[in-house]
Amino acid sequence: MGMAAPESISTIDDLLRLPDDGKRHELLDGVHVVTPAPRPVHQLVVANLLQLLGRALGARPDLTAYPSPADITLGPRTLVQPDVFVLHHVGGPPATWSEAGVPVLAIEVISATSAPRDRGTKRRIYQQAGVGEYWIVDVDARIIERWHPEDQRPEIVHERLTAELPGGVIVAVALADVLPGPHAHG
Repeated sequence: MGMAAPESISTIDDLLRLPDDGKRHELLDGVHVVTPAPRPVHQLVVANLLQLLGRALGARPDLTAYPSPADITLGPRTLVQPDVFVLHHVGGPPATWSEAGVPVLAIEVISATSAPRDRGTKRRIYQQAGVGEYWIVDVDARIIERWHPEDQRPEIVHERLTAELPGGVIVAVALADVLPGPHAHG
């Protein structure tokens, strides 16, 4: 369950000083949000996405797919941890997350408790920051919502999603390859 944390955390520096407690800490427009460890099905989807993105990116030295935890700064009061994201970089991967820049692709695998935040606040943050594509994976509905910075409504994908990343890299994702069987729980 995601919940607003105590108000004593209001800057990225405050957030980065917290001890590691195994939970995901984000600062969304100055609001500290804490999310407990995800369910196993969530992690399975993340692993499947990373594997598919890894194959699609191949040996491209300028594009790298990452899982969280990762502290991605998208503004002076905004630090996010997308479940999966792709960075476009020149001269090698960033040495620190503060050097990462804006992802070309950010993906959130939603749960019942994270859905309002992922579809609302985080979507607006990603769009305003210029994240090239934002995918919201809804395991229960068996869809991916695809957003671009200028979109007012998402594209709803039921079967196959194809995206073009920088440098003409085509990523094709079949939902059947990402989502577990319709009765997977956990």
